Amino acid sequence: MQHNLTETSLAVFIAYANDATNWGGNPLVGGNVGGTKEERGNLTQLKKEGYITTLVEDGNVWLNFTSKGVELAASLGIQLSV
Repeated sequence: MQHNLTETSLAVFIAYANDATNWGGNPLVGGNVGGTKEERGNLTQLKKEGYITTLVEDGNVWLNFTSKGVELAASLGIQLSV
């Protein structure tokens, strides 16, 4: 699948996609992966490109994969569900 992500944003995407099974499909930002100030720009790019959305609940930020994100993950050999 073709994408316009930077190498770092793709690496962040892959890390969260691989961690998704530990969180019922919706990983906690900064849980097992990331959460750094530097990563915010990568998450913003992933949102703008339509691969993820985020939800803030009780002060925690949860990452949700869109159908486009599930498709990208599948093209990378990572199985996700929406």
